[in-house]
Amino acid sequence: MKQDRMQETGFSNLPLSGLLREEGFACRCGKHHHTDVREVRIGKGVLRQLPEIVKKYGGTKPFLLSDRNTYAAAGKEAESVLKESSMDFMGFSFPREHLEPDEFSVGQAAINFDRSCDFIVGIGTGTINDISKMLSKVTGLRYLIVGTAPSMDGFASNTSSMIVNGVKVSLDSACPVAILADPDVVCQAPMKMLQAGLGDMLAKYVSICEWRISHRINGEYYCEEVAALVRRSLKKCAESAGGLADRDPKAVTDVLEGLILSGIAMGFAGISRPASGVEHYFSHVWDMRALEFHTGSDLHGIQVGIGTILALKVYERIRTIQPDRIKALEYVNRFDMKRHNAFLKEFLGSSAGSLILLEKKEGKYDREKHAKRLDIILEGWQDILDIMEEELPPRSEAVALLQSVGAPVDPEALGLSGEVVRKTFHATRDIRDKYNASRLLWDLGMAEDVADALWPCEFMQ
Repeated sequence: MKQDRMQETGFSNLPLSGLLREEGFACRCGKHHHTDVREVRIGKGVLRQLPEIVKKYGGTKPFLLSDRNTYAAAGKEAESVLKESSMDFMGFSFPREHLEPDEFSVGQAAINFDRSCDFIVGIGTGTINDISKMLSKVTGLRYLIVGTAPSMDGFASNTSSMIVNGVKVSLDSACPVAILADPDVVCQAPMKMLQAGLGDMLAKYVSICEWRISHRINGEYYCEEVAALVRRSLKKCAESAGGLADRDPKAVTDVLEGLILSGIAMGFAGISRPASGVEHYFSHVWDMRALEFHTGSDLHGIQVGIGTILALKVYERIRTIQPDRIKALEYVNRFDMKRHNAFLKEFLGSSAGSLILLEKKEGKYDREKHAKRLDIILEGWQDILDIMEEELPPRSEAVALLQSVGAPVDPEALGLSGEVVRKTFHATRDIRDKYNASRLLWDLGMAEDVADALWPCEFMQ
């Protein structure tokens, strides 16, 4: 995997502990980078330190939040440790088998929260982490997360990936003051969760590429030091992927640390851009359809891994394009917004309304804005191609990494047809406000051409 732009200066090469300094970092990008994470403790028996850490950060009576699986993995032990230390606590474990990060779950956590508690301890990953962050935000209390699986990169971020009115959105939330993880616990996570962690990390090849492209086309804020930090975390995970299948503690720990580094990078940038791009939008669309139509879905990282393979296929096609101003302008002039909105309503159901309203605010399809972007794209096309060459690995390498841990690489594993994949690609233009591959192709008048090329699934070869 390529790491040609790895930086040797600044904070990007500091050890994980060195990134957590309270004063943060003044950066040449013009921002002062900071994280609220004060410490990360990964080690055998680390749960024994839970009372000490809660006290260290001002807690006297923690509230423990878990679900059925994470309670069994680490929640029960956390309770035992707190009892042994004579620290009072309260807790709530979601009884549902399948937990969604939505308004209902946050409300359920808030209703069951004991107001005599002064600290929050999330026990789990993914959804539990997101809900714990939101509970911390609404209560104003500090929290820490006890990680039970290396399945996603949100441990150290200050945002929560939530479902609001059927739409997957990223909301400002709290950042944990500490992250704890016992390799003995993490290594015993279901293999699918280990696969998901690798899938979420491989996405960073695409996200960094699209961040740089948007910087080139739209002048979007970009920080090379943050990008280098993400490349470093990605390198760490890619090199350790082979050991995941055997549940090798070092490999699992390396992937976990890589995921934490990625979350810190998002916090440093103040946006999710360093860690998610069009590959995440594939996953978000599938999640939205699953909620609306009860179609198949899987863990976030599993879907993102498949989305990454699709994104790399898309970028392979983009690199063969010879931009044509006349074709692009004619395509945009023919674009029927009413027809597109009808497509969104048919494909996404009730959640489409929020996306249509978002477009009215953002003006993605505004013809004057398009003309300005097109001028920049045509003038800087070689620069854009160079970015792709520098940042993106061969698709075959990404496929091999996922397959090395038994992770699926084919949308058919999610029960998705070629037609759904094609329509998903078109819908990714409308998810949130990031400039990504599908928006670049719309600007070039090539959206349909590339969408049609995503199937059949020979692209997995």
